[in-house]
Amino acid sequence: MSYELHIVDAFTNERFKGNPAAVCLLEQPQPESWLQQVASEMNLSETAFIVPRPDGYDLRWFTPVGEVDLCGHATLATAHVLWESGKLPPDQMASFMTKSGRLTARRDGAWIVMDFPAEPPEAAIAPEELVQGLGLIPRYAGRNRMDYFVEVDSEETLRTLRPDFAMLARVEARGVIVTSRSTGSPYDFVSRAFYPATGIDEDPVTGSAHCALAPYWAKRLRKDELVGYQASQRGGIVKVKPDGDRVYLSGQAVTVLKGQLEG
Repeated sequence: MSYELHIVDAFTNERFKGNPAAVCLLEQPQPESWLQQVASEMNLSETAFIVPRPDGYDLRWFTPVGEVDLCGHATLATAHVLWESGKLPPDQMASFMTKSGRLTARRDGAWIVMDFPAEPPEAAIAPEELVQGLGLIPRYAGRNRMDYFVEVDSEETLRTLRPDFAMLARVEARGVIVTSRSTGSPYDFVSRAFYPATGIDEDPVTGSAHCALAPYWAKRLRKDELVGYQASQRGGIVKVKPDGDRVYLSGQAVTVLKGQLEG
């Protein structure tokens, strides 16, 4: 048996930029062990698996080593595939049932706008493994249900970070989001995201991290709509708009591969 498989670069309009995700289209649910084997074979930050349902799609995300509760770039990639392949009309909203509830995506010109839960950080004491792993004392440290959240003193500090990933892997969280206000660029804030405990030392562009970044910087900068740049080696742009307990994340996507996965 074979399954339709796409690889899409998300949060970019250029191939080989942004964050690559694999999207596997299934007709019916498959065993979790098989899903994990496929994700390990793809060896990308996330592989998304979708199964049709009467009111949309069931959507699950797997890293090379395990399932995650929330993933922005693979959701963006999945919506892009559904429209590009003609499985959804261009004007129809994509609706996904996930471990984080119902998520939706709609097209807005060249951009895709996703409706995600807000995940604002609450002030927390940075554990020693976090301080040693980053090699600095945070300006601010916080925590949400998934990640630690750290603000540093400048964009230069953020861009030149050389984390100790073995130490960060010992932090009891999914990962660590590091951010600063942007200086001298068209972006409001910049960020990087590290997930060594889930098999990804540095994620290229992390949609779910912006569920924390959006409410944090909206409050700090007193702006309703912001543009963030994730300053990884590949880089990517995420537009954000907090709305109560939700966040609208906007990004672009481009397909780099279409094929068949032999099951």
